[in-house]
Amino acid sequence: MILSSARLKDDIKENLKKEFPESEFRFYNKMKEAAADLEHAEILITFGEDLNEELVNRAKVLKWIMVISAGLDKMPFDALEKRNILITNARGIHKTPMAEYTISMMLQVSRKAKEMMEKQKEHTWDRKVPMTEISGQTIGILGTGAIGGEIARLSKAFQMKTIGFNRSGKSVDHFDIIVDQEGIEQLYKESDFIVNVLPSTDLTKGFIHADSFSLMKPTSVLINIGRGTTIAEGDLIAALKEQKIGHAVLDVFEKEPLAEDSPLWDMENVTITPHISGISPQYQARALEIFSMNYKLYLKNQLSDMVNIIPYDRGY
Repeated sequence: MILSSARLKDDIKENLKKEFPESEFRFYNKMKEAAADLEHAEILITFGEDLNEELVNRAKVLKWIMVISAGLDKMPFDALEKRNILITNARGIHKTPMAEYTISMMLQVSRKAKEMMEKQKEHTWDRKVPMTEISGQTIGILGTGAIGGEIARLSKAFQMKTIGFNRSGKSVDHFDIIVDQEGIEQLYKESDFIVNVLPSTDLTKGFIHADSFSLMKPTSVLINIGRGTTIAEGDLIAALKEQKIGHAVLDVFEKEPLAEDSPLWDMENVTITPHISGISPQYQARALEIFSMNYKLYLKNQLSDMVNIIPYDRGY
């Protein structure tokens, strides 16, 4: 039996039942409702934020979890590893909306969109607002997977120089330069825009900190669409106050929603969005397309051919 604790659109549910008429699907809108059927589920479709060790232990016949998001930081990996439960996710489906978000934010900051909207409210005709171009500038991207790669590809339409960071230092399409941890200073020093796409892991916690900001250009723009925990938020606030960087576009935070009394809300050199960079009307369709492709392989017992298999030790 395939159990879903994710609130899926009705047309997607019907398409799954038509595509796999021999399979039993049980659809719920949240885990609190789905939990009653958990002990009978062989496969679980979830957003990945509703599982804990106790629920895993209740799922006696569970063999595969399909997480229809990319973030896995709330998954109980130790409990899942003990049971050898296969985990896959929807990595790659966010690349289009998140790359578009990144390009739009670079343009908004460069073309002073916030300031121009304020001028409109004031009925002020001011042609002295300084405008800049993103064309020909350098973008540094922390994380060169599907999202980072798509950002780099779109950046090339603006003739931007692209520098990417990954752990291996291996070359990736659409990047002019790839650096690893030893070479990351080059990315910080040369980039006009720094885009963080890093996931939340033990290795990435506080990855960008005071020393990182001290290397950046005072005019640089930091865009965080990865995870809030990857930036030391106190250090970021200090860097913005001291004008060590020019602007921060923040879609994710250490704690969400962002506290009402956070100083970030009122900083002129900060743009805040409420964790929406990956939102798209095509989101669920793309995620369940990956599920369908993997389920066909699962039925043939071709588990090693399934895409987006998540190693327990890495967690993403």
